[in-house]
Amino acid sequence: MMKTLIALTAAALVVASASAPADAKGCMKGAVVGGVAGHYAGHHGMLGAAVGCLYGRHHANQQDRQQQQERQTQVNGQEKL
Repeated sequence: MMKTLIALTAAALVVASASAPADAKGCMKGAVVGGVAGHYAGHHGMLGAAVGCLYGRHHANQQDRQQQQERQTQVNGQEKL
């Protein structure tokens, strides 16, 4: 009974993760840097990885917004010509 439950749970997780594309832009790099920093700052690698991931995602989203604004200003500038 327990093996069946574990197998069904694992199968559900595989299907759920495969059905939606991952949007981890910036997270992996931030998690690695944060994990290493957290490890050396008092053996808090997991906490550092989580915070690094959040910061990496924030930074990536900020860059995306900036690029989108630059594209819009370029398009608006071309329309005025």
